[in-house]
Amino acid sequence: MQRRSRGINTGLILLFSQICHVGINNIPPVTLATLALNIWFFLNPLKPLIYSCLSVEKCYQQKDWQRLLLSPLHHADDWHLYFNMASMLWKGVHLERRLGSRRFAYVISTFSLLTGVVYLLLQFAVAEFMDEPDYRKSCAVGFSGVLFALKVLNNHYFPGGFVNVLGFPVPNKFACWAELVAIHFFSPGTSFAGHLAGILVGLMYTQGPLKKILEACAGHSGYQDHYPYGRPGSYEAPRNYDMYTAGLSEEEQLERALRASLRDRDEAANAVLTNTEF
Repeated sequence: MQRRSRGINTGLILLFSQICHVGINNIPPVTLATLALNIWFFLNPLKPLIYSCLSVEKCYQQKDWQRLLLSPLHHADDWHLYFNMASMLWKGVHLERRLGSRRFAYVISTFSLLTGVVYLLLQFAVAEFMDEPDYRKSCAVGFSGVLFALKVLNNHYFPGGFVNVLGFPVPNKFACWAELVAIHFFSPGTSFAGHLAGILVGLMYTQGPLKKILEACAGHSGYQDHYPYGRPGSYEAPRNYDMYTAGLSEEEQLERALRASLRDRDEAANAVLTNTEF
């Protein structure tokens, strides 16, 4: 694993700038807590990266299972942190508003653990079937696997529209696969298996049994949804989702989502004032 640079953390400064630009009060609580937790572990890592990264050799063969918990919360450098958390900021605003804070917290926690498990299975399978033992030693850190899983969820709950991948318009439902290939070819140092694991976990939720399993576990634990912006069924989603996705960057989509969120808050506040007048 590469060491973090000891100079000015430009990526961290840009991340704080983006958070301030959005406004802390405009960021839902679970999303904000996730950002804060990742920033905290970047500034105060529990262990050096070599002892927190995830690999088959360290986690499975040497039984160092705590790496499943540590690896998503540690980043190689400030730019790694910035790109992941900037993406988390955008996805969190969308999905936490759609799912509710408690349910979103449940999803984030499960995805953080499950992407690591799927990553280990993928690396183990490649090492075994291709007779490439180096894949057992390949070590990965970062939140990007969880982000790919959240991207699948975002495309599921907000279908339609296109995204720009390397200058080419790609339908939303194929965007995660296009980005997986693009990142692999243009940033070969990134973890292909980690990103693929995130996509597979996202599909397990949207197309497989994971969603029902989580809902069943949540029911047994007495878990109830909390919706800071009202229940998902209580507001009418726009029929044309292109207004959120078509040709827009993540920052532009974030700004539109925030404006919609603030507008809903203002309408709710006005309704309360109207109902309390004598």
